[in-house]
Parts: sequence; structure tokens; C-alpha cells
Amino acid sequence: MPRIVWVDDDQATGEVSEIYSHWKQKNPGRDTMPEILKCFSARPDFLKSVIEFSYKLHFCDGHLTYRVKEMLATYVSGLNQCRY
Repeated sequence: MPRIVWVDDDQATGEVSEIYSHWKQKNPGRDTMPEILKCFSARPDFLKSVIEFSYKLHFCDGHLTYRVKEMLATYVSGLNQCRY
């Protein structure tokens, strides 16, 4: 049970629904929003900014390649026993 109130996929309306749909289109095979993003759904403007920022920062090559970033994120998630 989350401690942060968020909008689930089946309850999303308006701008939140649009943001969720856009994210799902960019992430084929993912039919639900990750809970780590849902925690920003109370502020759709901020949710949109978080998604845009994360793609510019994490989901592209920079000083580290995308592959190395994913490897590090997976390792840290494992250490933290995080299911994400």
C-alpha cells in the first residue's frame, strides 16, 4: 500500500491520462505506469517534467552510455532490494 496518494492507470483522467498514454506509447510492452512515476501524478505538470528530465538524463548516452546507466541502476536497485 503506497503512502503517497497517486492516480492508478484505470482512474487517470484529463492531463494525467494523457501523460500516462504518451508514456505508454513511448514504452511499448509496458501496459501500466511505473509506481515510481505515479507518485508524481497529483501534480501532472511536475510528472511531465520528471519524465522529460529523466529521458534527457538517463535514457540517452552522455558521459556514460545508456547501457552502463541501466547496469548501475539495476545494481543499486538490487542493493536496495527495490523491485524497480
